[in-house]
Amino acid sequence: MSRPPPSARLHSLYRGYLGVAFGFFALKGAVLLTNALTFPRLRPQERPAASATRPRPRVSILIPARDEAHNLPRTLPPILAQGADEVLVLDDHSSDTTAQVARELGATVLCGQALPDGWYGKPWACQQLGQAASGDILIFTDADVNWHPGALGAVLHELEDKQADLLSVLPRPERLSLGARFLTPLVDAVVLCYLPYPLVSWPYPSLSTGNGQLMAFRRAAFEQAGGYSAVRAQILEDTQFARRLKAQGGRLTLALGAGAVGVTMYESYPESVKGFGKNSLAIHLHSRPLLLLSAAWHLAAYTLPWLFPAPGWLRLAGVLERSLVNLVTGRRRPLDLAEGLLGPLTPLLALPAYRRSLKRQVVWKGRTYPQK
Repeated sequence: MSRPPPSARLHSLYRGYLGVAFGFFALKGAVLLTNALTFPRLRPQERPAASATRPRPRVSILIPARDEAHNLPRTLPPILAQGADEVLVLDDHSSDTTAQVARELGATVLCGQALPDGWYGKPWACQQLGQAASGDILIFTDADVNWHPGALGAVLHELEDKQADLLSVLPRPERLSLGARFLTPLVDAVVLCYLPYPLVSWPYPSLSTGNGQLMAFRRAAFEQAGGYSAVRAQILEDTQFARRLKAQGGRLTLALGAGAVGVTMYESYPESVKGFGKNSLAIHLHSRPLLLLSAAWHLAAYTLPWLFPAPGWLRLAGVLERSLVNLVTGRRRPLDLAEGLLGPLTPLLALPAYRRSLKRQVVWKGRTYPQK
């Protein structure tokens, strides 16, 4: 039997590529639509009052801070105004004036202890904060997170409404520079396009994620899970903690920050490359082949259709995705919606982050961590 001509084989491969691409975008679209309809959104409100049957829990807001003197003047005063019972800032051996700034603004400042062997920086800082805190509710939040009026009430209401042991919030990206827009909003896109919110309540730990920018625990569940000592050497300590808590029978819920909680994560494109380079390998299950396959596929799905003849639906899908994600998160200004135009460029812009993540060591905030 004669072999089909090369043109026929290429046509068959092309049809297969289109079929896979259609399934890929259809699945992501279905997940995004599901989350648009079901994903909780925080609504600013007053802190819930105590009742005769339910005393008011003591709340601790806990901020690990390493070289955050530039962020704290913007983010700490609104946190202090939320009405928490205590706000603790742990100065994690900063090289700037983090401790002085936090103290002058009115927070209680803890001096971080030396990093023990076998620990990564953020888990160790959070572990110390958890041990020092006196609250029944422990809310860990990053120093670059913007707490708007009514945010604490929104967090506590959502935690109680869902009867959850852990609430993890996706803050809305805010104050984005042009360079930060290239990669930073992908955090929302990954969660909203790959994890249907209704599955988060299922008991399987793999159907979990966490966002360390804001994680609110019931203290009993936090301690039962072993605190941050259980994830002491994890780059993605937030997701691993969420999975551990669920594996032990705890209840996890997620929420969009919406108008209550925002974040200015990175100030520029180079900063976002460093941040995504720190996490990319862990996101891909510490598998370099999987990471390379992911990079290649995203180039094929988003970038190549603009370099070679391709159906209009394929080009449109790659452009619309980010705009639709932004609509779901509440980012609806023209410049936010125009981020969809970056879709074809995003896989190229992510390549430097992938390259950093392939190294055997990752450097973050002056510390070096091994990668498997």
